[in-house]
Amino acid sequence: MTNQTAVLDETMEEIDSPPPARAILSNSFEARSPELPAWFREQQQMAWTKFGSLPYPNRKDQPWRFSNVKALDLSGYNFGAPLSQSERDEILERSSGLHQVAGRLIFADDQLLRRDPLPQELLAAGVLLKPLERAIVEHEDLFRRHFMAQPATLGSAKFAALHEAFVTSGTFVYVPRGVEVELPIEIFHWLHGENASVFPHTLLIADELAKVTVIEHFQSAHSDRAGFACGVNDLVVGRGAKLNYVCTQNWNQKALAIQINSTSVERDASAKSLNVHLGGAYSRFESLSRLTGEGARSDLLAVSVADNAQEFDARTLQDHASPHTTSDLLYKNALTDRARNTFGGLIRVEPHAHFTDAYQTVRNLLLSDDAEANSMPGLEILADNVKCSHGATSGQLGENEMFYLLSRGIPASVAKQLLVSGFLNEVVDRLDHPAITGHIHELIEAKFARR
Repeated sequence: MTNQTAVLDETMEEIDSPPPARAILSNSFEARSPELPAWFREQQQMAWTKFGSLPYPNRKDQPWRFSNVKALDLSGYNFGAPLSQSERDEILERSSGLHQVAGRLIFADDQLLRRDPLPQELLAAGVLLKPLERAIVEHEDLFRRHFMAQPATLGSAKFAALHEAFVTSGTFVYVPRGVEVELPIEIFHWLHGENASVFPHTLLIADELAKVTVIEHFQSAHSDRAGFACGVNDLVVGRGAKLNYVCTQNWNQKALAIQINSTSVERDASAKSLNVHLGGAYSRFESLSRLTGEGARSDLLAVSVADNAQEFDARTLQDHASPHTTSDLLYKNALTDRARNTFGGLIRVEPHAHFTDAYQTVRNLLLSDDAEANSMPGLEILADNVKCSHGATSGQLGENEMFYLLSRGIPASVAKQLLVSGFLNEVVDRLDHPAITGHIHELIEAKFARR
């Protein structure tokens, strides 16, 4: 690896572009991932070259319209140092989400702290839950077939390349044909060190007729430490399989976060994702859902609660590549203070994907005069006999509802929280998993309690 920093010293000519990355990229690949196989390190070298060749995002680019690209300043970040035993113990104690799980992995600064193995009956059935670095070696064919197989097409190709160049850990889940994992699999990712960077990756493969639920938590160990997270998920749902995926993003308000999700849904399969966005100074979330077989269905659900000067930026693509497929997107955002939310979403119906049903709904609740929401839904229909619709609205709390609660002696702050919770519940409760939805409601209430 030679001349790694050459690309970092280029001058950014566009005023709306961030300054170049520096410290985060100064480490060599040899120091970052010496134990990974040679073929994978070569792949990382290629990704590094690609990162250097791609331009930084600019607000003139359609995928970054309305985005605060100046927030994408990567200078100053570094790779976290090994945690002491007391630091590890503290994080493990705080890694409490669901009471009953099938298995659990806990990471901090990309270091695996603990793995709670699957029960023996699932292991006997062939279910795999492993750190990513082990899957690269032990399941090379499966890994290479699905790892970042879908290109990042929603604007963050440069950051996808950065992720691929520096990913060293994450989670590999494989559920064989016809196997049902009844309890959820739970994963924690923590930012711990000052200005630490993490590159979490989840590769989840549900084979034909399999069923599985996975929940990932993204959290900061300290409220006053800046950090950078650049994550990628590959979710592969085989024929007739059923996948529920839940993400709770609760970084602190000094974190910069980019998350790129890719979901592939085959014939008669179903994928339901629920993303909860609560933390981060600037958080960008990209979600590609590609329906590749007849009868496939994808539900894309998200809620966000933003305050102070938080900025949430969501970009989605519902890509219908086969006939008789269904997708339904429902995003709801509650914004107060000077918070900003941007949504850009596209429903694309490819040629011959006839009899597609696709919906896209975005609702923004503005709780202050300075809050801002920008929504850009869109359609690209290249087939006949389809039913597609999209819509976006922004509004405030109803005066009648507030008056009703206040007239019954409920304090204004409590009344506002009740109404916002009711606004968001429509999305959260569609998951139909009481343990997880209960946990999400607690996270939302905790954010209100901090105000």
